[in-house]
Amino acid sequence: MKVHELHYANTNTYLIEGTRGRLVFDTGWAGTFGAFCRACGELSVPVQSIDFVMISHFHPDHMGIAQEIANLGATVLVADLQKTFLHAADAIFAREKNTPFVPIVDASVRTFSPAESRRILAQVGIDGEVFATPGHSDDSISLWLDDGSLFVGDLNPLYELEMHRGTTIEESWNRLLTLGPKKVYYGHAKTEVLGESGDAVSKESSTSSDDSGDKLILVSAIVKLIDRGCNIEKICKKTGVDADFAENVMRMYLTHQNIGVQGILDRIELRDKSVRKQ
Repeated sequence: MKVHELHYANTNTYLIEGTRGRLVFDTGWAGTFGAFCRACGELSVPVQSIDFVMISHFHPDHMGIAQEIANLGATVLVADLQKTFLHAADAIFAREKNTPFVPIVDASVRTFSPAESRRILAQVGIDGEVFATPGHSDDSISLWLDDGSLFVGDLNPLYELEMHRGTTIEESWNRLLTLGPKKVYYGHAKTEVLGESGDAVSKESSTSSDDSGDKLILVSAIVKLIDRGCNIEKICKKTGVDADFAENVMRMYLTHQNIGVQGILDRIELRDKSVRKQ
C-alpha cells in the first residue's frame, strides 16, 4: 500500500493505493475538482482509476467533490452510522450561489458497517478497517491500515487531548491508540509520526508569528481571510505570518465549532508547548 497526501485545498485529501485499486479519503470544498484532478495528474493517477471515495464526516469541506469523483466511476463508501448525514451539507452549498456543487447521488453510494469494512477494503488490496470515532461530529469515522497508518479526519490532534479528558473525543482516541498507530493523518493538521508510547516524535517548526505584533488582532485578520475563502499562500502574503502559523489557525478555526479568537490562541499555545517537549 502507498499513501499520497494531496494538498490542493484547505482540507487534506489522501489517495491510498492498494494492490488492486485506489481509495480517496476525504475531498475538499466544492469547486476544487479541477485542482484535485491536477493533483492526481501530477502522480500520473487517472481520476477514472479511483475505485472508492470515503468521507471521514459529512461536513462541506470534506465531501464537496465526492460526487464529481463518483461520476468518473468511483463508489462512495458510506458507513451505516453516516447515512442520515449524507446530505447534511446540501443546504450549505445551496446558499453558495457561486460555488459549483454536485450533490451526492444515492445510487453512487455503497453503505457498509464498520464490522464489514475489512472485507470491502480488501477488494482493492488495502489491509485495514474502519472505526466509528465520534467527538468532532456524530458521523465521524477513522480509517486504520495494518501498516500503522491512521486517518482521523477532524478528530482533535493528540496534543489537544488534555483539553478533552472525560469526553467522547478521549474515548475515540483511547480506542485508536490501542491499535498502536505509527503515523496519524489529519484533515487539517500536519501528519504526525508517533513513537511506541503514542507520543508525537516528528518535530514541526514552532507556530510563531511576529512577536512585536498583536496576536489577537493577527488571528482575527486570518479568520476573516479564511471566511473569504483565502488559501494559506494568500493569507501569508496578506498578513506576513509564516505558513505553519496560518495553517494552525486555519485548522483550529475549521475544526472547532463556534471557537473564538482567544480559543484559537489557547490551543496554539498548547500545541507549541507539546512541540517544545519533544
